[in-house]
Amino acid sequence: MGKTMAPGRRRRATRARRGFTENPDGSYTTPGRGLEVLDNPLLNKGTAFTPAEREELGLDGLLPAAVETLEEQAGRAYAQYLAQPDDLRGNIYLTALQDRNEVLFYRLLGDHLPEMLPVVYDPTIARAIEGYSHEYRRPQGLYLSVDDVAGIERAFSNLGLGAGDVDLVVASDAEEILGIGDWGVGGGAGIAVGKLAVYTAAAGIDPARVVAVALDVGTDNEKLLNDPLYVGNRHSRVRGRRYDDFVDAYVSAATDRFPGAMLHWEDFGPSNARRILERYTGRLPTFNDDMQGTGAIVLAAMLGAARVSGTPMRDQRIVVFGAGTAGIGIADQLRDAMVRDGLRAQEAVRRIWAVDRQGLLTDDMSGLRDFQIPYARPASEVTGWLRDARENGIGLAEVVGRVHPTMLLGTSTAHGAFTEEIVRAMAAAVERPVVFPISNPTSRIEAMPEDLIRWTGGRALVATGIPVAPVTHDGLTHVIGQANNALLYPGLGLGVIVSRARRVSDGMLQAAAEAVGSLADVSTPGASLLPPVGDLREVSATVAVAVARQAAAEGLARVDLPDPVQQVRDAMWQPRYRPVRGS
Repeated sequence: MGKTMAPGRRRRATRARRGFTENPDGSYTTPGRGLEVLDNPLLNKGTAFTPAEREELGLDGLLPAAVETLEEQAGRAYAQYLAQPDDLRGNIYLTALQDRNEVLFYRLLGDHLPEMLPVVYDPTIARAIEGYSHEYRRPQGLYLSVDDVAGIERAFSNLGLGAGDVDLVVASDAEEILGIGDWGVGGGAGIAVGKLAVYTAAAGIDPARVVAVALDVGTDNEKLLNDPLYVGNRHSRVRGRRYDDFVDAYVSAATDRFPGAMLHWEDFGPSNARRILERYTGRLPTFNDDMQGTGAIVLAAMLGAARVSGTPMRDQRIVVFGAGTAGIGIADQLRDAMVRDGLRAQEAVRRIWAVDRQGLLTDDMSGLRDFQIPYARPASEVTGWLRDARENGIGLAEVVGRVHPTMLLGTSTAHGAFTEEIVRAMAAAVERPVVFPISNPTSRIEAMPEDLIRWTGGRALVATGIPVAPVTHDGLTHVIGQANNALLYPGLGLGVIVSRARRVSDGMLQAAAEAVGSLADVSTPGASLLPPVGDLREVSATVAVAVARQAAAEGLARVDLPDPVQQVRDAMWQPRYRPVRGS
């Protein structure tokens, strides 16, 4: 089996890309001069260009006289950031900074990651996406149109990148953006760029080796279609065979141009997300964060909860409230964990109850999605269960009262759905109830942790999808872990890149979840079930090593991994200025 050069060594090879050549010593050489250099965000150092660089690159007179360090620039940039009136303007400021100087942007972001992560990504990015067409300044990545399938190859060619120049491509068709729904081309571009920023900040994925892709298939958002400033295709969403052919053309072009790069799918609608992932997952390294990443990070928290409660995975009874793409993706990961703990697959499925808008899913319901069908309960099993008078479905309260779940998971975006009555009923039957209301933002969370702790007399084991302050009850402080996918997917991606994995396997996802969970010390009463988001860089390195090792163990690695710990460290890009010379 032939092995190729590891990315840590490949990146040091001399090659031209994006307006410059990276030399073996880490310096850059560019044919650009003057404003062309300053306009390249991967090269631009602003006032940090040395006098010698200014003379050689034709920058004399184009910059003020002071020569500053990156640290000095970062201090000024942080003061400018703090002067922004709100998080949305903070997002716009940081986006503009990234557009002109990527090193300074990532240095600033890395120095203040817990503070800025909610601003550059969820939840603030949703507001930025809503105003994308009105705030549009410059292109971000690739914009591929369903109306010009023949132009996809040409678009990739226009990047000027070769087969060894890209490690990661993030694409979105923006049908289900972060709880705000369909936001067309701005959603696709904004969410892909934002995701890549987290990959780089958290795991050191080289920003010169990634591509963001907006798959513009139209939009069903009437507000966008009627907006004269909207910059995307002005027609309803294309579906069916034409949609599939477009996605196939994208995948073909991306994999032909960048063989071995991981393709990340983000914020696709429930009718497409799982179908697309299953179509390509056996053929190339591909990953859907909404399904697999969310599932794995919840599993990481659940493994910690199982250690605290003393209830093994095979004995869990799980109610999933919100049986969409994310909810069922999590159910799949929990099911697989039960199987690894000794259950047969069908036994594991029978220990999960899925509740959606129509109530408990049962096999006599029409209109169930293909991914929901395995979790539909036999109708004969629920004969005599109380049904909601309005919906004629079996509601959450009835399910909890009948099932006595050990775990209650919320992915519904239905604010307040975990009522005091429901939670107290659960806690009456379980010593350490596990309650994960992971919907976000705060306006959509199923219950607030302080209420869950109070309603259960301090016995609940809680993780959320939003950052929450610690909760003190009866003198004990409970640190609430945030089930933030950023704890997992950046390290997963880095592990795939370092190992050059042929695909992303279930075993690699499990390894990622276990690695995240291992970094949380749950032996102390009230401790978080997950590591803090502030430790993202170290968490990502640990996850990457575990993923790379698992890829090697499964025979999926395409490089030798004699020292995966060092290879991961070597592959992590650092935000520091490199010497720049003219060619």
